[in-house]
Amino acid sequence: MNETKKHHLPCLALAAGAMLLVFSAPLDAQSKGVIVEQIVARVNNQIITLSDFEKADQQLHQETAQNCQNCSQDRIEAMYMAHQKDLLRDLIDQQLLIERGKDMDLSVETDVIKQLDDVRKQNGLATMEDLQKAVEGQGLSWEDYKTQIRNSLLTREVIRREVGSRIRVGTDDIKQYYDAHKDDFNRPEQVALAEISFSTDGKSPEEAASVQQKAKDIHKRIVGGEDFGEMAKRYSDGPTAKDGGELGTFERGQTPKEIEDAVFPLNKGGVTDVIQTRTGFEIYKVLDHFQAGLQPLDKVEDEISNKLYEQQLEPALRTYLAELREESYVTVKPGYTDSAAVSGGAAIQEVAPTPDTASKKHKKKLPLPKASG
Repeated sequence: MNETKKHHLPCLALAAGAMLLVFSAPLDAQSKGVIVEQIVARVNNQIITLSDFEKADQQLHQETAQNCQNCSQDRIEAMYMAHQKDLLRDLIDQQLLIERGKDMDLSVETDVIKQLDDVRKQNGLATMEDLQKAVEGQGLSWEDYKTQIRNSLLTREVIRREVGSRIRVGTDDIKQYYDAHKDDFNRPEQVALAEISFSTDGKSPEEAASVQQKAKDIHKRIVGGEDFGEMAKRYSDGPTAKDGGELGTFERGQTPKEIEDAVFPLNKGGVTDVIQTRTGFEIYKVLDHFQAGLQPLDKVEDEISNKLYEQQLEPALRTYLAELREESYVTVKPGYTDSAAVSGGAAIQEVAPTPDTASKKHKKKLPLPKASG
């Protein structure tokens, strides 16, 4: 039921022409220049290189397949192509949002540290130094890895402040949606769950016993009145820790039998005992319990509000990004398509490399290490 989120790292390179150049020590190489990378797009003083584009394209293919594991190959390919046409647009949008965040003097360093610590826990690593070694062991740069996370958090914060804060969903809007979509809320019995996970993966019997005792101690504190969500953030080993352990909503038959038997008899707010699983120990809280049939409005009000918010967010974000583009210098290499390009926009012109062309190394997008277990 858990998954590790991935983050995308935009190109942060800077170059002066349509090619990124590097010069080696010998004079003949200096006089000629060595082309090491093509530039696909420029966003103000930043560039998106061909390798950035290709890596993002590869990641899109992988994520499409992962998100539709039971789909036919034709279905996966159709979904991929539907998103691939906007791939360069999305890379440009991301760079525009990063620059906007910097212009706003936003700092997400505290969140960067927290997310790194979340990744450390998800991978069962003892220290941040261990995480750094694991990242570098994959051939990745630690600084680039942190930049990837920083940029992802920065763009999210810009969207929250500049776009999300302006969206309003009223009670009348929620009621109208509910009345018009009542069939959508005629449902089987469901429970909304949160979890606190204690992993015993790779641990000795003695260490596993210690983990079990820790789970029992945390359970006692929760029963004594401490906040479940805060305890999940502090102590859970699962990837849902950062969200206070929230898992989602489940029907009967969608969870392992031992979990189903523990959670479905509980009312809203109920907490299970410590449950032993194949990979460790779990504590679950029932955030809500929906009985079978038409759900009353108060049960689905938050769900409808979130849905209406998401419906408004996409067009509002596109409008906001169009405004950022109007204020920015965006160019694209001929042969590549920016699906949000302003009509009549400039294209990158190829130029011959010269020894005087300034260049800096570009940084690569880096994947997050996968959670163990």
